[in-house]
Amino acid sequence: MGTIKVQTENIFPIIKKFLYSDNEIFLRELVSNAVDATQKLKALSSMGEFKGELGDTKIEVVVDKASKTITIKDKGIGMTAEEIEKYITQIAFSGAEEFVNKYKDKVDKNVVIGHFGLGFYSAFMVAKKVEIFSLSYKEGVKGVHWDCDGSPEYNIEDISNKAERGTNIILHIADDCEEFLENAKIEGLLKKYCKFLPVEIKFGTKKEFVPSGEKDDKGEDKTKEIEVDNIINNPAPAWTKKPVDLKDEDYKSFYHELYPMQFEEPLFHIHLNVDYPFNLTGILYFPKLSKKLEMPKDRIQLYSNQVFVTDNVENIVPDFLTLLRGVIDSPDIPLNVSRSYLQADGNVKKISSHITKKVADKLEELFKKDRADFEKKWDDIKIFVQYGMLSDEKFYEKASKFALLKNTEGKYFTFEEYEKLVSVNQTDKDKRVVYLYSTNKEEQHVYIDAAVNKGYDVLMMDTMLDSHYINHLESKFKDTSFVRVDSDTVEKLIRKEEDQPSKLTEEQIKQLQPVIEGVLPKEQFMVVFENLSEKDAPMLITRPEFMRRMKDMNALGGGGGMNFYGNMPEMYNLVVNSNHPLIARLLNETDVEKQQKLAMQTSDLALLSQGLLKGEKLTGFIKRSVELI
Repeated sequence: MGTIKVQTENIFPIIKKFLYSDNEIFLRELVSNAVDATQKLKALSSMGEFKGELGDTKIEVVVDKASKTITIKDKGIGMTAEEIEKYITQIAFSGAEEFVNKYKDKVDKNVVIGHFGLGFYSAFMVAKKVEIFSLSYKEGVKGVHWDCDGSPEYNIEDISNKAERGTNIILHIADDCEEFLENAKIEGLLKKYCKFLPVEIKFGTKKEFVPSGEKDDKGEDKTKEIEVDNIINNPAPAWTKKPVDLKDEDYKSFYHELYPMQFEEPLFHIHLNVDYPFNLTGILYFPKLSKKLEMPKDRIQLYSNQVFVTDNVENIVPDFLTLLRGVIDSPDIPLNVSRSYLQADGNVKKISSHITKKVADKLEELFKKDRADFEKKWDDIKIFVQYGMLSDEKFYEKASKFALLKNTEGKYFTFEEYEKLVSVNQTDKDKRVVYLYSTNKEEQHVYIDAAVNKGYDVLMMDTMLDSHYINHLESKFKDTSFVRVDSDTVEKLIRKEEDQPSKLTEEQIKQLQPVIEGVLPKEQFMVVFENLSEKDAPMLITRPEFMRRMKDMNALGGGGGMNFYGNMPEMYNLVVNSNHPLIARLLNETDVEKQQKLAMQTSDLALLSQGLLKGEKLTGFIKRSVELI
């Protein structure tokens, strides 16, 4: 008999409730320990410390529903009674750490997973009793049996009936955790947490058909059904290999191994391979992103020495990187599953910064290497780059070299190229360069057409981040402003020195204004007279840039917690072209009813051009148009 050496008798309730955030983690911890034991034996064999045959080193997980047990078997290093006393009964004494220290000059520390010796006790999260049957690799030692019922007392004894090297951990599952006795549940957990562990893991058997050596009546080869080990993991995933040893097909194949329900190919990938100042490997994939900034359902998976830690990487890596898919693996990331712990960890912060730099470097490399191909992919990665530039200043500095602006003609420009393109023709009277943009090419076509006819260029800014992005760019670009193409008449979009004279006097405008205001809802439209060209439309709908931009930002959550603009009705200007012949006709119409119909028809045309004429008003416009014809 003996007593586990702990400071308090309440250690097991603490482990069960607080050490890990999810009780399913027990399987990850115990299988990881089995992997450690196997990797240690392989290391000793390679160093000549172990002379025997390694043989079959598969780890086996067995569920026995009848006896309500789960067994994890390994054929690794095994333990003597003294070692069990040392490593199991002294909580938080790390056998892995001692092993690495002893052989630090002979073995790569990264082949051993365990870091803190608490993993074994996660078994008591689901088990009312735990047994260990172990036989050390050392010659002449006896097998040992240890058991504990979740109290500080345990039993330990020598046994002679364990003939095979290694350790069997038997969990007697608690009544409130019998869900873990379902094969589907355990297989799902193994695939979640142990899918890429570096030792083969067997869970049951599966049927395969192989040649029998016999022929059928038609002379064709017969097959026979056999049972083979069901290996549920890939011990050598792509990220553990050198980039030089992988082809594009290998990266794509691994992507579909990670995300079997994803049928689209990734746009491109980044292979991370760093050994200083910290260890970091991984592969990140760029999926096609929608303009709506929808977070991918299949997220980046975080590993530590091929042990799955979490796929909830928000606040562990920068938010914008969560739009990517793939794997990040670092032994410098602790296996503690507390996200707050990971957020505060210094190594995690360094790794996060490094990944951001590598992503930016890769994008710049792709841009320089094949700009035409980069432009083809731009629309699919634009929102990712925007998100990064908005949220990370260092990423902005790097991305400003390859970030592109796309115009309504489908041409792409870097920031520097676009400034050169428009700086002469689109500089206003205050010496500010005005970047015109559209959010919907079809709906705003009439305004785009007017701007292009005047020699202006119009950008496409049609993602949900663009309202924030535009504000950000205005703060970065010198003497530059962004104006949506439908926010004013073409003459007023970029205010030059010269103004066209008006054909209407102030008295005539005062006389006509109430007539036009009478056919529109005052709470939504403001009537404004402008001196435009006779070739321009008689009436135009515009939306003030400031009001529109504030409403867009508020809709995305950028209103500082206030929803003032979000609750306001849509506000528009109805711009009346004081120089158009139809407006003069409207002024001179003496029949009040005809004047009102003409005002309504003309304003409805302006509304129709912006998709603002709907329902009953659209029906009335159609009937009125037929009457006028």
